[in-house]
Amino acid sequence: MAAPDSRTRITLVGAGTIGLSFAALHLAYLASPTQLSIVDTRPDLEEYVRSTLPKYLAPALHGLISSIRLSASLPDAVRDADVIQEQGPENLAFKATVWKEVVQHAKPDALLWSSTSGITATSQAEAAALDDAAAARLLVVHPYNPSHVMPLLEVVLGSRTSSETVERTVSFWRARQREPVVLKRECKGFVANRLAFALLREAVHLVNEGVVGVEEVDRIVETSMGPRWAVAGPFKSYHVGGGAGGLEGFFKNIGGTVQECWQDGGQVNVGEEWEQTISRQAREAYGTVDVESRDRRTKAVLDAARSA
Repeated sequence: MAAPDSRTRITLVGAGTIGLSFAALHLAYLASPTQLSIVDTRPDLEEYVRSTLPKYLAPALHGLISSIRLSASLPDAVRDADVIQEQGPENLAFKATVWKEVVQHAKPDALLWSSTSGITATSQAEAAALDDAAAARLLVVHPYNPSHVMPLLEVVLGSRTSSETVERTVSFWRARQREPVVLKRECKGFVANRLAFALLREAVHLVNEGVVGVEEVDRIVETSMGPRWAVAGPFKSYHVGGGAGGLEGFFKNIGGTVQECWQDGGQVNVGEEWEQTISRQAREAYGTVDVESRDRRTKAVLDAARSA
């Protein structure tokens, strides 16, 4: 593990699930918890952080929580920050309001990151009417939940994001043993979500068609592609599956079946009748999921994959 960072001051805008998950990640690498600020307008912010953040932290780090700087004032929280990371509601107007105020009070070289799941940096900069200097420092840093466990950060440039901002961002995350991946261009939902949602769509289709149930789909994924994808993504997996012929060999061998499945794939829409039925099956199967247990098991899988 790298030496603790004693210089960078970080402000997290928003103390929701993603915000606290990032807080846990940052605390593990900062020399002092006073380098971390969390700004949120909720009236019970201090009580909420003290009671909720420990769920994301190793026990040895629990004592640091009381030294995090908490604030309801955005100008005060961002004034001396080197990194300002926003993870508020998925609402363009909200994000535009945040960035308009941030650039008035933050240092002129502070990095501006949005943890949005689908709102591009270009649209945020335009909605906030940022000048070129501010827009050059704004980009999307999209995590994969839970962000304190998952290594991936999708780094997505806006149309005016500078190369210096990208370099500083990538260096920051690599120093924290993360896997920043710079996308070549903006797209709705970015890459990780689009891949995950494609699988979700087909899973919904198969359950809706009566082929399989919710629990069975999960068991199939957890005992097949789940472990495989921990060590090799889809292209690498099927390249290996093609033997000496690689990916071309794979498609030559079973390309017909692949094409039939693609053509037969489910077209479902959010809000249709399936949603209530499948949601009920999920509640019956899992009730309230133990997030801490999920995170421990996920971390163990990642550690095993790395060590192998």
